[in-house]
Amino acid sequence: MAAAAAPRALGSLRAGRARLAAACCARWRLGPGARLPGSWRGPRVAPAVWARGWACAAGGSAPRRGYGSDVRPEDELRVRHLDAENRGIVVLGINRAYAKNSFSKNLIKMLSKAVDALKSDKKVRTIIVRSEVPGVFCAANLPVPTIAAIDGLALGGGLELALACDIRVAASSAKMGLVETKLAIIPGGGGTQRLPRAIGVSLAKELIFSARVLDGQEAKAVGLISHVLEQNPEGDAAYRKALDLAREFLPQGPIAMRVAKLAINQGMEVDLVTGLAIEEACYAQTIPTKDRLEGLLAFKEKRSPRYKGE
Repeated sequence: MAAAAAPRALGSLRAGRARLAAACCARWRLGPGARLPGSWRGPRVAPAVWARGWACAAGGSAPRRGYGSDVRPEDELRVRHLDAENRGIVVLGINRAYAKNSFSKNLIKMLSKAVDALKSDKKVRTIIVRSEVPGVFCAANLPVPTIAAIDGLALGGGLELALACDIRVAASSAKMGLVETKLAIIPGGGGTQRLPRAIGVSLAKELIFSARVLDGQEAKAVGLISHVLEQNPEGDAAYRKALDLAREFLPQGPIAMRVAKLAINQGMEVDLVTGLAIEEACYAQTIPTKDRLEGLLAFKEKRSPRYKGE
């Protein structure tokens, strides 16, 4: 009965989101193909509307960076598929140094295209979102684990982008906050919804009302980030920690990882009884997989499993 109830619960959630999207599009007079601000699924909003008010900032260093204003449009987002022992980890590097990683129509288009491609790529196991601009940070709702590596500033839209990730790590010197009220606007990229879910309603209100900026230690103390690191001379301490976490995820069953994320995300939006039904339905999806049998066989033979995502 619980397993049967889960699909109906998921259907109701999706229908509710669709009705909300339709209402918002009607309210804002958005045309066909719109997508709500901060959402990577559902109706699309024109890029100019979606980008409005976003002023991103998250940090990190990378082997290749663009510092000048001559960065080609196709280089504003760098998608790197790591190999060797890091195979399965993808790094999304935002590279608009001359604009402090603020969103442009082109960058939004590239992000959307990259996210759509990664969603359907079964070889992808974990995604790290970082900046390739020193001292500035700026995922998305993807089916695999996502990690935001914040090595510099993450203000306004930059923090909202980080909040869309499953896990956030930051350097102690990083600065982050939803500062939109200073500009007489509100966080419009998911901040008013994701921040309360991350740190609690009362504290989220306090931070948004005051437009307060936190450093890495303060962000860790309130539960905004999972890990805080002392910054290193290269300026990529958070990225290195994110890479370590991604490596921890690699050996696990890829189907189980995706289904676990789905169960957690959907379950957090409903009551416990419905959440348990969702969990049971998700668990049932892992039973007939080849990966599950491989896991049992590897345990019996005392070896590392060789999962194929099947």
